[in-house]
Amino acid sequence: MGLAKVYSGGVAGVEAFEVEIEASSRTGEPALYVVGLPDAAVRESKDRVWTAIGNSKLFYDPCHITVNLAPADVRKEGASFDLPIALSMLIATEKIKPSANPLAYVVLGELALSGEVRRVRGVLPIAIMARKKGFKGMLVPCGNAEEAAVVEGLDVYGIANLREATDFLEGKINLLPTKVNLANLCGTQFENRDDFSEVKGQLLARRAIEVAVSGGHGVLMIGSPGCGKSLMARRIPSILPPMTLDEALETTQIHSVAGALPAHQSLLVQRPFRAPHHTASDVGLLGGGMHLSPGEVSLAHGGVLFLDELPEFPRNVLEVLRQPLEDGHVTITRASGSVTFPSRFMLVAAMNPCPCGYSGDPKRECRCLPLRIQAYRDKISGPLLDRIDIHINVPSVHFQQMSSAAPAENSATIRRRVVASRARQTERFGPGGPVCNAHMRPRDVHKHCILTAGCSTLLKMAMEELGLTGRAYDRILKVARTIADMEASPNISEEHVQEAISYRTLDRMKWR
Repeated sequence: MGLAKVYSGGVAGVEAFEVEIEASSRTGEPALYVVGLPDAAVRESKDRVWTAIGNSKLFYDPCHITVNLAPADVRKEGASFDLPIALSMLIATEKIKPSANPLAYVVLGELALSGEVRRVRGVLPIAIMARKKGFKGMLVPCGNAEEAAVVEGLDVYGIANLREATDFLEGKINLLPTKVNLANLCGTQFENRDDFSEVKGQLLARRAIEVAVSGGHGVLMIGSPGCGKSLMARRIPSILPPMTLDEALETTQIHSVAGALPAHQSLLVQRPFRAPHHTASDVGLLGGGMHLSPGEVSLAHGGVLFLDELPEFPRNVLEVLRQPLEDGHVTITRASGSVTFPSRFMLVAAMNPCPCGYSGDPKRECRCLPLRIQAYRDKISGPLLDRIDIHINVPSVHFQQMSSAAPAENSATIRRRVVASRARQTERFGPGGPVCNAHMRPRDVHKHCILTAGCSTLLKMAMEELGLTGRAYDRILKVARTIADMEASPNISEEHVQEAISYRTLDRMKWR
């Protein structure tokens, strides 16, 4: 009877690929076959599509229909192919005769039995792919229209139901493309953020956190319960530099693929803050599962990953952090395939000094035996600690500090200094270089962290006394470079090295 073609898209990791949907109809026993390496959700689409077409009053003569999803050697996952499959079937059976060229659009959407089009995952990376491929526009669920519309150069039409999609292609109705004002979105980056002005006291901890944010360094806070570790951690996104459009698009793609993007939200303009519970599995943290979805380390990309009660996480879960901390991405390999997700985040962790939390507290007695304290601390491996640049003690806050009416420095003031420090790093590294000091490669450290004789002597003494590893040595140099940048100093001085060494608290405590 007929042959029709409609374009759609799929996602592998955060990269999208074009999917060509062909439908061929012929006389014979009524049946619908879907081929082209579909997963279970795609195979089940035939039942949803049949029912949705009937409930949309779009009946056609009974016939034998074969639907092919090309390329046939790439697995197709999810229910987003429902709408394009239905349209290809209706065109192949000549139930609808499009006046618009259906090949000019990428079509996505899950069909309810009523014919309603439901929102799906991964629309943003597919929209970026559609623009690169030269498509005119997209037909997507209304709940995804704003998400796709952030990609300039595409006409994005939100589709409410199957009947609306057919009427649009036949020219019976006119739909206005969805528009998004990116300038207005980017102006809301720091709205409703917690502010550092709410943190009382903790001047040393605040200084260490500012150093960490200025250079993109990971930080571990050690202190008794109630001293403000979580309070400060949750305010770190408020002093991070504003997101660029490219950063926002990359972060939004990850959340879109994971299905974590709220409906009608076009772009994530606020840096993410992820705080998984210590019962999280290694798959939950790193990513994976049946459909190779991103985990918490990728959902925190461009923002903060906060691990509270660090020793309570299973050791095997913590060890999976090594690759993303070093490489800025995570590669997940399973029998079904291999995907890579970006995971360049700032690690912020917090822990008590012992199981009861009061070891070293001047006012409360610790009841933990030495062996129990050591077992508690040994839950965190030396290699992982080496990858955390800054370790700081967070003391308890005195009553005078808590009750003080004097305003503390707010996030906007701190952020201005952070932005100035990051600007110096960007200028030094140039295009294509590291984003910040924490991301320096060995050759960058050798080039930009030149030490005077006095600095070398000081660092040598620290290495010998504390038994530091080569990785810890590099981390100290990177932190010292950041402290120098905060003071707009072109050279690293002894004071900068000394402060950087002071942030290796756990090494000085002979933690291992």
